[in-house]
Amino acid sequence: MPPKSATVMTIAVRLPPPFLLPRSFLKQRNALSQRRDFGIKSIDPPRPNRFNIGTGLSPLLSSSTAALERRAKADTLPLRTGALAIKKGMTAMFDPETGVRTPCTVLQLDRVQVVSHKTRKRHGYYAVCVGYGHRNERNVSKSMLGHYSVQGVSPKQHQQEFRVRDQKGLLAVGEEIRADWFMEGQFVDTRSNCKGKGFQGVMKRWGMHGQDRSHGVSLAHRSMGSAGQGQGGGSRVYPGKKMAGNMGGQRNTIQNLKVLQVDAAKGIVVVHGAVSGPKGCMVMIQDALKKPWPNVPPPPKAAEVNEEKRDAVGAKQ
Repeated sequence: MPPKSATVMTIAVRLPPPFLLPRSFLKQRNALSQRRDFGIKSIDPPRPNRFNIGTGLSPLLSSSTAALERRAKADTLPLRTGALAIKKGMTAMFDPETGVRTPCTVLQLDRVQVVSHKTRKRHGYYAVCVGYGHRNERNVSKSMLGHYSVQGVSPKQHQQEFRVRDQKGLLAVGEEIRADWFMEGQFVDTRSNCKGKGFQGVMKRWGMHGQDRSHGVSLAHRSMGSAGQGQGGGSRVYPGKKMAGNMGGQRNTIQNLKVLQVDAAKGIVVVHGAVSGPKGCMVMIQDALKKPWPNVPPPPKAAEVNEEKRDAVGAKQ
């Protein structure tokens, strides 16, 4: 008769509560008991860290630095700042050889200076604050007077901000931007406010057809008609319905306007085509985003401009 096999006795060891066990023992037990029930799951997934950026490390697309680069739009921000101008009106230029008439807009720059900067370290992005013209001190608040006095710039009539790509596009505070900041042949983008039309009806505001002049329609020829469904649509007027209301006055951007003529002495820049807004409105001019960046030479210094003016005055006398 064969001998009986020895029976293995298992002894159940009861562990103390988890809060009494050491942390290293819990980590080891969790690693041993961890199982992959479905799919491919990483036991130790990588965690993005904004401090593990250095040589030999692959860039983390989920880090805050990568998000800042995506948010900064490095490929779409201009390399240099823009300028402020006043729209003087429209005119036309004729080609003497072909006789072709080219409509154009006259923009004038007057005492355009850099007021302040915005940096990524302090504000999160790079920008240049530009001021236009001059304003009497009595018409400026005390807080703005303090701001201008700290920067060493006279009070300005208009003030706007131009974003730039990096720190190289920041000009010195107080530096003047003249008309020769732009060159003939380059393309620019203009931003200005449209003409305000006030409260207008649907025919002028949205180009609606209006109602018939017969078949019982009376005193409602320029009305829009129905504003929605009677049943099935909630018996309500949907948000965004085109109705009568305030028309115009919003900012409009016109891209890829060619600079036809630049007069640095008079501060005039002539661009091809129309610019939004009435005469006397403020216009923001900056290098076109959808065209190659212009290879503009650095503008002459103030001393050189003064010498040129003196030579011109001497020649006239």
